Amino acid sequence: MKVLVMGLGLHGGGLETARYFLKQGAILTITDLRDEKTLSPSIEGLEAFSSNRPSIRYVLGKHEIDDFKKADLVIKNPGVRRDSPFLAAAARIETDISIFLSQINTKKLDIKITAITGSKGKSFTASAVYWALSNYGKKLNNVYLGGNITKSPLVFIENLKDKDHVVLELSSWQLGDLNGKPLLKPDVAVITSILPDHQDYYGSMEAYVNDKRIIYKGQDSDDFTVAADDAWGKSFLSESKAKPLVFSDKALPVGVHGTWLEDPLGPGFAHIPCGSTVELIPAQTLVQGFHQKQNLLAAGLALAGLGLPVQAINEGLGSFAGIEHRLELFHKAKGLCFYNDSAATIPEAAAAAVDTLSGKNFNGTGLILITGGTDKNLDFSPLVKAAWQAKTIILLAGTGSEKLATMLSAAAISFLGPFDLLENALKTALEAASPGDRILLSPGCASFGMFQNEFDQGNKWKKMVREWI
Repeated sequence: MKVLVMGLGLHGGGLETARYFLKQGAILTITDLRDEKTLSPSIEGLEAFSSNRPSIRYVLGKHEIDDFKKADLVIKNPGVRRDSPFLAAAARIETDISIFLSQINTKKLDIKITAITGSKGKSFTASAVYWALSNYGKKLNNVYLGGNITKSPLVFIENLKDKDHVVLELSSWQLGDLNGKPLLKPDVAVITSILPDHQDYYGSMEAYVNDKRIIYKGQDSDDFTVAADDAWGKSFLSESKAKPLVFSDKALPVGVHGTWLEDPLGPGFAHIPCGSTVELIPAQTLVQGFHQKQNLLAAGLALAGLGLPVQAINEGLGSFAGIEHRLELFHKAKGLCFYNDSAATIPEAAAAAVDTLSGKNFNGTGLILITGGTDKNLDFSPLVKAAWQAKTIILLAGTGSEKLATMLSAAAISFLGPFDLLENALKTALEAASPGDRILLSPGCASFGMFQNEFDQGNKWKKMVREWI
């Protein structure tokens, strides 16, 4: 079979897809608009794997239409627009997610699938569910985590057995690529917070959210859908055929199954099916921020839908320490605390980080915010509204920062920069800092231009801080 991988990328999905098809004996062509130097980490990983297999043909820095016409199968990277003229020339288009789900269906595997999407919080929630399932003990079979969280599920497809658990984090792009393919039927579907994102790709919130809706389209009354107690969440739960579970910031009425968090410092209570009011999330958790604790609510409902006992959910989520690049306290030195929140790629996420690290909990010490980057056609008002709490604001260069600078100036909020080098931003932050301060990288924008992606940005930030201080 002639297989064309469109978009090798740097997140691991294209690499693992290529490895999977090499194992199947496919004749492989890889094409990507980026050049060999940019893609060198993925190419080196693939070449090491394919040393004893047929050679791979690379078409880099461009696409060639004949490659798409001649391929028996084109594997599309999620970030490739579905209206690409090259895809229009393909006979058959799949993704690593559709191949994974097709294999489960073909093998008739009895797998418990938890699928999680949302604008923000989906990686955190998926990781929390995975953590709690993995730490539940020997009462469960194997537990796997994959999808948009930079691990293709094709990595573990050959290891799956009946009764295993799979947690899939799915982006709007990955879900949109499943449209028209009746493959996804999760036992639990979770939609975290819905906020404006990727409007440079979709052009409207309706188009963006419609792709999110695909997560529950294949569910029935044996399944559960988890969503927020807001306008978007109510529309999801009214449309889904699965049993509804609601997470909220206020107490839910009797008869509504779900969980709520009234006080950021308090526990998360729940009305769960076939039970009374219980404490599902402990008051003391290892993660910071109201928004992160709300994501624990969604994770707790997913685990309840999977049948875990309340005590196991409470203990499992109480011991979850969060994940990399999400409000991550990674270094303390010279009386300063350094945070990496590079996955905060929309203004609302950066604003939530500012709210969390400001205020009365820090005894008058200051917050230094490094923010900005590439615009995704988003509204920066939420970040501007929160920004006054920061002692110092430092902007990174980019089209988003240009918009943000204008809005900050209009609000009479001062800032430094924009800086086109992260080194200069860090130097400026250190000059402004006093003992007890917190220095936070939370871009509120995409990172392209200065960095390969948000994870590259976060890793370089952490490396630089640890080397300097």
